[in-house]
Amino acid sequence: MVESLQQLNSRYDEQGYFVIRNYFSASEIASLRTVILKFHELWKQDNAEFYQQEAFNSSLITGSQYLASDDRVQLFNFISSKKIMNIVEAVIASKPAFMNTQLFFNPVNRQQKDFWHRDCQYDYDVEGQKKVIHETQVLHLRVPLFDELGMELVPGTHKRWDNEEEFNVRQEERGRESSENLSTGKKITLAAGDLLVFSADMIHRGLYGLDRLALDILVFDSSADYVDYVDDDCLPDRSMLEKITDPRLFLNTMALKLQD
Repeated sequence: MVESLQQLNSRYDEQGYFVIRNYFSASEIASLRTVILKFHELWKQDNAEFYQQEAFNSSLITGSQYLASDDRVQLFNFISSKKIMNIVEAVIASKPAFMNTQLFFNPVNRQQKDFWHRDCQYDYDVEGQKKVIHETQVLHLRVPLFDELGMELVPGTHKRWDNEEEFNVRQEERGRESSENLSTGKKITLAAGDLLVFSADMIHRGLYGLDRLALDILVFDSSADYVDYVDDDCLPDRSMLEKITDPRLFLNTMALKLQD
């Protein structure tokens, strides 16, 4: 690793994101890709109309609906691997907890455009958004399975509110559209093997094109009130826990579930 964990922490604190190039080996990505493609093909069959018309992502990858127990254990071991946990704990030092997984792909509908957003805008009104970006911590860890155009982010917006241009575009105010370019946006091309870590609540958009297929691991700070977002079926059962080398990330979530 070129930068120390402390340097990565500082970079995240200042910018809201960082990227580590060639973090995973070709064999690690190939193994992960095999499991993810099993999920993706079955999910597409099950959601054919939605996939054809408007889908650009799926979620609950670690659940039992599409993957066998062994494949799920393999995913859980990747998510809680030393490589991932080192990065997670560089940003969330105290009791990070597993939230969910998402899979991002190109929409079949070529008319669909990528769009600027903060994840929190789907749960909060504008005043709530202004508050939540200063209070909570939700991490996206993006693992591209093929080379892709990547992401476009607005650095620093994990801690500051939108300027006028950003707000009008993101919220589609004053005739603006959320797919328009922002003068403050920074494009980050990603290749298979890279790891992008970014704040869920910063202004961002995925860029459609190439062979886009990226696994996102979502992790949150245990002190934040996000346990209701966790689907029980996406957590390992007792027999799986015994096969997970370091299950802390999942145990922290389970502990919060018991308190809830």
